[in-house]
Amino acid sequence: MAVNLTPNAIAAIESGDVNAKPLVQVLDIKLIGSTQERYRLLLSDAISTQHAMLATQLNDRVKSGRVRKGSVVQLIEYICSPVQNRKIIVVLNMETIIPDCEIIGNPKSLVESDSAAQKPLINSNLGQSATVSNNNFSVQKPGHNMQNFPPTVQPPYQPPPKYRSHGPILKNDAPARIIPIAALNPYQGRWAIKARVTAKGDIRRYNNARGDGKVFSFDLLDSDGGEIRVTCFNAVLDRFYDAIELGKVYMISKGSLKPAQKNYNHLKNEWEIFLEATSTVELCPDEDGSIPRQQFSFRPISEIENSENNSILDVIGVVMSVNPSVPILRKNGMETQRRILNLKDGSGRSVELTLWGEFCNREGQKLEEMINSGVFPVLAVKSGKVNDFSGKSIGTISVTQLLINPDLPEAHGLRNWFDGGGKTASSVSISREIIPGGSKNEIRKTVSQIKDDGFGRSDKPDWVTVKATISFIKTDTFCYTACPLMIGDRQCNKKVTRSGNANWQCDRCNQEFEECDYRYLLQAQIQDHTGLTWVTAFQESGEEILGCSAKELYSLKYEEQDDGRFGGIIQSRLFNQYLFRLKIKEEMYGDEQRVKITVVKADNVNHSSEATYMLDLISKFTRQ
Repeated sequence: MAVNLTPNAIAAIESGDVNAKPLVQVLDIKLIGSTQERYRLLLSDAISTQHAMLATQLNDRVKSGRVRKGSVVQLIEYICSPVQNRKIIVVLNMETIIPDCEIIGNPKSLVESDSAAQKPLINSNLGQSATVSNNNFSVQKPGHNMQNFPPTVQPPYQPPPKYRSHGPILKNDAPARIIPIAALNPYQGRWAIKARVTAKGDIRRYNNARGDGKVFSFDLLDSDGGEIRVTCFNAVLDRFYDAIELGKVYMISKGSLKPAQKNYNHLKNEWEIFLEATSTVELCPDEDGSIPRQQFSFRPISEIENSENNSILDVIGVVMSVNPSVPILRKNGMETQRRILNLKDGSGRSVELTLWGEFCNREGQKLEEMINSGVFPVLAVKSGKVNDFSGKSIGTISVTQLLINPDLPEAHGLRNWFDGGGKTASSVSISREIIPGGSKNEIRKTVSQIKDDGFGRSDKPDWVTVKATISFIKTDTFCYTACPLMIGDRQCNKKVTRSGNANWQCDRCNQEFEECDYRYLLQAQIQDHTGLTWVTAFQESGEEILGCSAKELYSLKYEEQDDGRFGGIIQSRLFNQYLFRLKIKEEMYGDEQRVKITVVKADNVNHSSEATYMLDLISKFTRQ
């Protein structure tokens, strides 16, 4: 069957005509790319050849064999980008017309053809020179009379009429063409993408050899399902941070593309956009809703058990329990919050989810209220980070999103499963402990196990949860006078003393002031059925135990001298059962090493969660 490829299609594309839908032939296919599979094609129009890159969303055309060497294809959507003094065609969409075909014509590289076409060919018999096309000139054997075989002159390519008489267009003034995210590559000149912000990270500060700086990133999703991360530094961050809103659609152009740092970037794209001073970000109306709000790739909890450490994934499950938020001191000295959840799905497995920072107060608080009211919500986690320390768990990062009871098919299916019997179905935890909220270093123990298991003796503190009652509270030194001054964004809290003029003086701040703060330094004895031990509760945990501030209690005892009310508050807290989160660490007291137990959280026992814990514990032992 005779096949006619589109004449001069390669030259037309190189000249800027990307609106036609030419027929071309695939002469060669090569797999390239180390981080992401990409295919490079060699295309022909029977006269010239040119290299092309296949958009990643078309990779299946090659893998399935629909596009192979010799295939005749029709280019539906494509662009032409400069690459180091040459151009390359980026194929965004195409259709296979003929899967297999013999090589058509005698095509040669367009660069080779152009250079050959400019060389003067001397006809010795005619005594004249002529510019000829190397594609159409047949070289004669010696002895043949070339006068009998005049060369066919290939006229130079003329662009379509709509490209004539437009005058020169400056590169920076040419309008950027909207392209899919999947087609982005560093070799393009002008480009623009239209996409929705699906995640916005917090501002992070850093310090390196070049000095201090700040950075933030946000993720984009377009109507074709392509995703990419955008990063802004310093002055560019100041310009765009407040302008970028989660869920909004933007037109973005004039950024630079660099290889994605896979240690920090989990998106399936080998490139990352870095915005610059000349970059533009324009808010677009979301009229047709063609760009999805979010894109999920949920993994069953049973598969997370085999996932690599630090990998990023999406998971959805029913929230079975929620632990209260606890303060955690970071390595940099700053304090943050942590909250532990327990998720369960239909795969027969459950997993711990650790919320950090503001997630504890936003979604975490709402989830705790729902659980306490007897509701077990479905939670979708977008971009959770896998931790494999002694089991597998999921943790939130800056770009994580939590959706409570989302309107998704997976969520509806999970709800039907749970209400239809999944609630009572047994599940095995892939985390170290199956107790609700128990993290790798925060596990349920009895009082006697604190000593018997040697907690607090290692270099790092141990975190355990103990269900116990308070049997004694020391009332002579239950609080101390503290410095109220701020040091940066934190209060000093150093112990202060009276100066000679009756003011309070702080030796650390070297200042005096009329009023001080009162902070708990509460020492109490807790016990369960296995034994008893001494613990120390500071400000927040002291307020949770006694139900009032240290200043109020101090006023009753020392200013109002109301021993009756003071004693009543203390007595009302004795022999009440709490769920204590304890930090256990060995410290030096003089020349002696002692284990110090600090209460970081004291919660009233939630009997519903406790019942779930006991049932899971029984189920665990029966399986063994």
